[in-house]
Amino acid sequence: MFGLPRTIYSPEHDLFRESVKAFVAKEIAPYNAEWEKNKMVSRESWKKLGENGFLGIQAPEQYGGMGIQDFRFSAILIEELGLSGCSGPAIGYPLHSDIVMPYLLHYATEEAKEKYLPKMISGDYIGAVAMTEPGAGSDLQGMRTSAEDQGDHYLVNGSKTFITNGYLSDVVVVAVKTEQKRSSKAISLLLVDKDMAGFTKGVPFDKVGLHAQDTCELFFDNVKVPKSNLLGKEGEGFKYLMTELAQERLVVALAAVALGEYMLLSTVDYVKERQAFQKSISEFQNTRFKLAEMTAALEQGRIYCDQLVMLHNDGKLDPAMASAAKYNMTELQCKVADECVQLHGGYGYMWEYGVARAYADARVQRIYAGTNEIMKELIARKVLK
Repeated sequence: MFGLPRTIYSPEHDLFRESVKAFVAKEIAPYNAEWEKNKMVSRESWKKLGENGFLGIQAPEQYGGMGIQDFRFSAILIEELGLSGCSGPAIGYPLHSDIVMPYLLHYATEEAKEKYLPKMISGDYIGAVAMTEPGAGSDLQGMRTSAEDQGDHYLVNGSKTFITNGYLSDVVVVAVKTEQKRSSKAISLLLVDKDMAGFTKGVPFDKVGLHAQDTCELFFDNVKVPKSNLLGKEGEGFKYLMTELAQERLVVALAAVALGEYMLLSTVDYVKERQAFQKSISEFQNTRFKLAEMTAALEQGRIYCDQLVMLHNDGKLDPAMASAAKYNMTELQCKVADECVQLHGGYGYMWEYGVARAYADARVQRIYAGTNEIMKELIARKVLK
C-alpha cells in the first residue's frame, strides 16, 4: 500500500521473509491471546523458533548459528512480528537474539560461549539483560547491585526491575558495580545463570500493555558468579553497554514502525466496513486525511529505518543516529495508535480489537531502551559537539 519501493532487500531476503511470515501466522499469531492471559509466551514457542533457525542467526556455525552477519535478516524477523500485531513477541524474541546475544558474542569467554550460545540458539535457554534498578533507571551510574571479588568468583547482591524476558530467563547479562563509587569505570557485566544459588525472580508484573511479554524483578542474594562469566574486562561494562545500545535502539525503532503499519492496515480494513450516516466512514474527509497522514509518516519512517539498517550493516550506525531512530519511531507509533483508536470510535477501546491492544502496548516504547528524553539528550550532544 506504500508508494516508495524498498531497495535494500534481495530475492534471498524475500524468500526469508516469506518463511518468517508463514511461521508467524502458524506458530505465533494464533497463540498470542492465550499468551497475553498467561503474561508470557510459551517455552514451546522458543523451541520452535530455534528449530526453524530464527534465533541467533548471526552466531558462528560452531555454536549452532548460521554465521549470517547481515542485519537485514534480523530486521525482517522484527518487521514480520510487528506486522502480526503481536507486540509482546515482537519485543521479547528480538531482545534475546539481537540485544542479549551480542554481549556474549562480543565479550564472553570461550567457556561461556560454549556453555550458553548453543542453548540460546536452540531456544532451550532464554536471554535477558538487567540494567534498570528500583532506584536507578536511566541513571546507570547510580546502580547499587554489587559484585564483590572473591578470588575465583564474584559475590553478587542487589536487585533489578522491569526486566524483559525476566521470568522465563535462563541466562541474564547483569550490570553490576565492581567498585563502590559513582563512575562509569565501576560498572562491569556478568552472566548470571538461572541455576546459581541465591538468584530468584519476582512474579510477572501486571502491566498496562505488552501482556504477552514477561517482565519482572530479579533478586541476587550472595550469588556466586565464576570469573569465567565476566563479560570482557572488569570496569569496562559501561562502555560495552553504550556500544551495544545502538543496535538495541534500532531494534525498538524497527518494531515501532512495523507495529504502526499493523495498526494502520487494521484501521483501513475497519473504516471500509464500518457504516455511519448510511455510508462507509472511509468516505468521510477526516478519515481519508488521517489515513493519508499516517501513511505518509510511516512510509517516511520505513525508508528512514531501511537506511539505518544499511548503515548498521556497514558499521556506521552511531549512538546518536540510533537514538534519533528510537525517539522518532516510537513517538510516531504512539501517534498512530491514538489516531487509529479514534477512527475505530468506541470499538477502538475494546480489548478484542487489535488496535486497542496495540494502543496499550505502544506507550512503553517511549520509556524502555532509554527514555525518549534521554534520546534527545544524546542527539543534542552530537549536535553541540
